Amino acid sequence: MTISLPHIQQGIYAGNEQCLAELYRLFSKRLHHFARAITRSPEIAEEIVEDVFVKLWSNRQRINEVENLTVYLYVAVKNRSLNAISQKATELIRAPFDDLDIEAGQVVSDPYNLLVTAEMMKRMQQAVDNLPPRCKMIFKLVREDGLKHREVAEILNISVNTVDVQMAIAIKKICSELQVNRAARGFEITTRKQS
Repeated sequence: MTISLPHIQQGIYAGNEQCLAELYRLFSKRLHHFARAITRSPEIAEEIVEDVFVKLWSNRQRINEVENLTVYLYVAVKNRSLNAISQKATELIRAPFDDLDIEAGQVVSDPYNLLVTAEMMKRMQQAVDNLPPRCKMIFKLVREDGLKHREVAEILNISVNTVDVQMAIAIKKICSELQVNRAARGFEITTRKQS
């Protein structure tokens, strides 16, 4: 049985380590994917997520000031990820080119639904990967992490309308790549015909 977020928040405030463990269980994987999308490094992403939870625990006496714990965690991870990128860029600027280690990123995907075939999942993942970076991040936060458009807007510091537009673009592009008839699937996205 899953404990509600307000209950977890109160438990952490009271010093209950089991509530922190439950919060970690609920969010660590999603936050890791989010941090990895920004930093492009699984190791840095893991370190960032751990740091966010350690800091949350060490500052637990202020946790009741947090209105939306989900948004708080994502914003904390986003900020630390951006700081890590900035720090890495500074290191790269100062490092001689001989010391640079070029590493190819690896895409890892989990099946979203056991009923979907492996080929369709591969095509779907490829369609998502082909989205523009901002559009892809918004799509993943909404569809994979289950966040509300309002929460994504707050996390990324953009308007809800921008989230709506980017989601419409993402769905349109994915359907186009997968050759899905949008109207038949209930997506009803209209496009203006070129004259």
